[in-house]
Amino acid sequence: MKYILLTSLLLPLFFTSCGRTNSRKNPVIQTAYNDTKLHVVREKALQLAKTGFNAGDGYAEVWIRDYNTFVNLAAEVNDKDILKENLRVFFRLQGKDGNIVDGFVPKNKAGVSEGGYNYIHTELEKKYAGHKNTVETDQETSLVQAVYKYVIKTGDTAFLQEKIGGKKVSERLELAMEFLLQKRYDKKHGLIWGATTADWGDVQPEHEWGVFLTEDTHYAIDIYDNAMFIIALTNMTELIPETTEKWKKIRDSIAENAMKYLWDEENEKFIPHIYLNGSPFPDDLNENEIYYHGGTAVAIRAGLLSEKQIEVSLQKMVDNMKRSGASTIGLTLYPPYPEGAFLNKGMYPYGYQNGGDWTWFGGRMVIALFENGFEKEAYEHMGPMLDRVIENNGFFEWYTLDNTPKGSASFKGSAGVLYDAVELFLDQSE
Repeated sequence: MKYILLTSLLLPLFFTSCGRTNSRKNPVIQTAYNDTKLHVVREKALQLAKTGFNAGDGYAEVWIRDYNTFVNLAAEVNDKDILKENLRVFFRLQGKDGNIVDGFVPKNKAGVSEGGYNYIHTELEKKYAGHKNTVETDQETSLVQAVYKYVIKTGDTAFLQEKIGGKKVSERLELAMEFLLQKRYDKKHGLIWGATTADWGDVQPEHEWGVFLTEDTHYAIDIYDNAMFIIALTNMTELIPETTEKWKKIRDSIAENAMKYLWDEENEKFIPHIYLNGSPFPDDLNENEIYYHGGTAVAIRAGLLSEKQIEVSLQKMVDNMKRSGASTIGLTLYPPYPEGAFLNKGMYPYGYQNGGDWTWFGGRMVIALFENGFEKEAYEHMGPMLDRVIENNGFFEWYTLDNTPKGSASFKGSAGVLYDAVELFLDQSE
């Protein structure tokens, strides 16, 4: 299976040279520029970015998987030193084995409660405590991507040479990638693993909360974690060119194995999981009937799918959206896992990460479409996401099938991806 590996730096040049996003040749770009919704939502996103760096009004923490998706937005209204300090905190809290925490809070807010996080403290970080969801395998890749966006946005390449605890930032980035290879790599398949989750989610089915690996965990390989790894390794080769020979070889191997083992050629989709110690779900559940929207979107951004495969993937998402009654292609997955498949009560069918409608990933699919020349489709599917921001006067975390907003009312991850999507259209129209 052939795969495409284009860096984010080359993508705008590539598509402009092809004439696909040239506003003088593409009326979609001009239509988008004249659409007031894009400008209204852009301004709302900029105003939200001025309020801080926590994920949203329901979260006290600064989370790396969220921060990664609104760095570009935050850079428009914040001094780069503030952005950089947030990144430093993650490095100061980095484990000796290279692992990266999920998020951090001021130490005076880091209590330990029954069923809560066991907070992480290090000698390097005096103000903040961290915590880590061990079910996930995207913290390290999210940090690399966030640093990459920061450096590209600000031009602050000197940050890579800055020392934190005696190690350069560039060295700590490599250490984070080494953690995945040493602690989360399955040699048989040549891919990284995590706990079983619903697509890109951070909740495993075997526990009422589900954010920590336990003796009951079913380990699995999925497309989301590996696509995030591919993007991070691509970023590494640009941030630290002298490491290109090492990381390009690993990136190409991950990409090849992702398509070899996770892509279902017959059904033209990614399978949900490769299980390493059995499935947590009942035998009568045909899990491969479930289509993962979020992981597919990230895989497209990682350059794994051809133009034809992207076209088919989008059509499947649209069909799923219509069958479920969801309002956007941000539908997490379809069909959802059945009632009781997850012990976490929030993971009911079409709830939260089990079929909720998330702009946080729908927006990434819009970006992926635009980057691959599907500007018309990108504009079409961005529209409903913009509409509900305006209608609800906010960037909500997720939406039900009837488009009722749920979760945080100021979810910066949603604002960040929509901002990035809008900017693609507005930049090309200039």
